[in-house]
Amino acid sequence: MIAKKYKSIMQPQQRQQFIDLTQSDPVTALVKIMQQLRDPQSGCPWDIEQTMQTIIPHTIEETYEVADAIYSGDPQHIKEELGDLLFQVVFYAQLGQEQGWFDFDDVAQGMCDKLIRRHPHVFTDQSELTAQQVEAQWEAIKQTEKAGLPIPTSILANIPTGMTPLMQAHKIQKACAKVGFDWSDISPVADKVKEELAEVQAAIASGDQAHVQEEIGDLLFAVVNLARHAGVKSEVALQQANRKFTTRFMQVEALVAADQHDMQSLELDRLEAYWQQVKRSESQPK
Repeated sequence: MIAKKYKSIMQPQQRQQFIDLTQSDPVTALVKIMQQLRDPQSGCPWDIEQTMQTIIPHTIEETYEVADAIYSGDPQHIKEELGDLLFQVVFYAQLGQEQGWFDFDDVAQGMCDKLIRRHPHVFTDQSELTAQQVEAQWEAIKQTEKAGLPIPTSILANIPTGMTPLMQAHKIQKACAKVGFDWSDISPVADKVKEELAEVQAAIASGDQAHVQEEIGDLLFAVVNLARHAGVKSEVALQQANRKFTTRFMQVEALVAADQHDMQSLELDRLEAYWQQVKRSESQPK
């Protein structure tokens, strides 16, 4: 198959109009830029070939890059990554418009309506509510909105399958808890983690790799449940652990290099000594 070639026919005056619009109305400019990128005759070859399905991985990646930027604390980086994520929304809106489904204004209008409808304590009666009461009110309004819609065959039917496994496990457990399928306190949850760990160890001893994988999955599910009962989101906790480990390991690498050693030539106990050195340095006053 011969790849189709696209040739830009945009004139300098047209380019200047885009530039001017970005200064006066950047949101409208972004929508129009997206339309230009998708133009069948003069758009970008890559953008023209995309579908809602093909850009899903990019959306997920951009979401995590926003989170990483926020953790970095760099305002410029956060702004840039939020722009990349916003572009994903504009991209989907353009694809929806081409199908005759909706456009960017429809997406924004729908969000405005939902936020006003689900915040009556802000936009109507101004009642004083706690954060927990607001969350309960939000869920109650959601249920009212679903009135008249087909009843799901299961309380788990609407759990998004595109989530990361940790987030999906949290959602599954939270949904089950709403109908009473949950422990009332954290103690038996912690016991369940210990039980699942013992089953992992037994599976490893058996040498059955498929069984090991199954039991490790059960252990991870139990740990997510423990995190939920402790009021912690496992996804956030693991991200924090990843960042902490990465920071410490990079410091170990720096120490090894400063001592003019090759990491691969060092025994594990020597590397562990460097690791403990890094941990001790974290506890020292700055």
